Amino acid sequence: MLKKEILQPENQNKKYESLFNDIDTGQIKLPMFQREFVWEKEQSAKLIDSIIKGFPIGTFIFWNTTEELKSYKDVGNHKLPDTPKGNYVQYILDGQQRITSLYAIQKGIRLKKDGKEVDYKDIFIDLTSSHQSDESLITTEQSSDSDSGRYLSVHRLLTSPMSDLFDEFDKKMHKLIEFYKSKLVNYDFSTIIIRDYPIEIACEIFSRINTAGKSLTIFEIMVAKTYDESKCFDLANRFEILRDGSEEEKRCLAKAKFDTLPESIVMQCVSAILSKAVRGRDILKIKRDDFINVWPLMVDSLFSTVDFIRSELRVPVSILLPYPALTIPLTYFFYRTKNKKPTNKQIKLLEQFFYWCGVTERYSSSSDTKITDDLNKIDTIIMDDEPKYLESELSISKDIIKQTCFSTGDAFCKSILCLLVYNQPRSFDTDGIVNLDNSNLKIASSLNYHHFFPKKYLEVKNKDAKQNLIANITLIDGYSNKHIIGKKPPSDYISKFSEDNSQMEKTLKSHLINDVKEFGIDSDDYDVFIDKRSLEISNLLTKKLTKC
Repeated sequence: MLKKEILQPENQNKKYESLFNDIDTGQIKLPMFQREFVWEKEQSAKLIDSIIKGFPIGTFIFWNTTEELKSYKDVGNHKLPDTPKGNYVQYILDGQQRITSLYAIQKGIRLKKDGKEVDYKDIFIDLTSSHQSDESLITTEQSSDSDSGRYLSVHRLLTSPMSDLFDEFDKKMHKLIEFYKSKLVNYDFSTIIIRDYPIEIACEIFSRINTAGKSLTIFEIMVAKTYDESKCFDLANRFEILRDGSEEEKRCLAKAKFDTLPESIVMQCVSAILSKAVRGRDILKIKRDDFINVWPLMVDSLFSTVDFIRSELRVPVSILLPYPALTIPLTYFFYRTKNKKPTNKQIKLLEQFFYWCGVTERYSSSSDTKITDDLNKIDTIIMDDEPKYLESELSISKDIIKQTCFSTGDAFCKSILCLLVYNQPRSFDTDGIVNLDNSNLKIASSLNYHHFFPKKYLEVKNKDAKQNLIANITLIDGYSNKHIIGKKPPSDYISKFSEDNSQMEKTLKSHLINDVKEFGIDSDDYDVFIDKRSLEISNLLTKKLTKC
């Protein structure tokens, strides 16, 4: 822990020339987690007006550090210089839009915005207006060509020799021009310097004072922190390639239908591997070189995890995972085992762990701490030993299933959905495998989620029934759900499908529905169906939890 006195901010005032000389020498940089320059030219004009009138424009906050972050290399058409190696650099934590506006005006920068080019030379002082007036002195347009002696570009005021300006403008304007230039270049910009703060504290400061209270994500911070031009490492780009692939890299999460895994999970996979801890502060402590070096190894282990989930657990898409965070301990497992195929016992133990996390809703709160604890369970599995669980957590009763309402945001429900897809559900009409996709499974009303006793049917025939129970959910293709089944009773549509599907008995078993008569389908008995199917789900789920 740094001594308290080191963490004291310093108040400084800077003049215009000093402030922008620091940018020109690479001492002040715009970190990449800052927003891009978004101010309109009119906003920049108002800023100049405030400075000339002596109004306060807020305080700039800089982080003085030797930490190398990814930063912007250009502002519009102007290239920003590199910081000399080993030198301290001041990253702008607050004031980016204001500083960039002033810099763009001084340099006469052109920006392309919304398909149009914005030229910051075209901000003018109206020399006929009074600086004591409430109206703005600064404009972005000249009213007419005949008024050319009335308007002076702020860019020219700051950069042109006074002799040139005196030759161009009427003598009665000379003192006014000198006055305005003096007001600009001698304005005291209030700045606060924080020196050698840890990155997590510097970023906390940034988060509190920027983007209307929106906090920086760990990923945004790590994109800046791990950037290394010499090693061609840009985390934002690497994550995009991991998710979407590229011309050179065909392997990607999108092709594996696991593209819903967020950046935060990937960061935690890296941290689990390097430090066996996944809290935000653990990730921020990772050194740049360590992060860069382990990245390809983490990617390999993550894909081993995806292959395992898809093949051994038979979960074909990431949206069905009880928690995306379940990929973290599994990625840790494959990294530790050098991506070797698990033994039969390890497969059973990992499957047990997977369903235990889901049915106990393990990561619904304090997930970072629990994931860290669970890495110890994974170490036990690596040794072919069974982790310790509470006996009560390894058995799910029929009554619990019967009372569970369906929700795509509920880990317990998603565990049951994983159980259903493990059985490889088949289409009622053709007995073909049901193809599932992340985009079709996001919300409970998605057509892949079929209420075996249709909700519209129950609304008419059994108004008191709880229609949206997990035991009433089957996974089928969206076309059959919308265009064929509709609000028909099960006895009707199953009978109709059976005319073309001679394998209907096998088809229904793939949905954990073992017998048409026993499950109340022939008689359209909803209560019998829910009871029998809840028992079937309960038995199979308990088997997954206890078969080790």
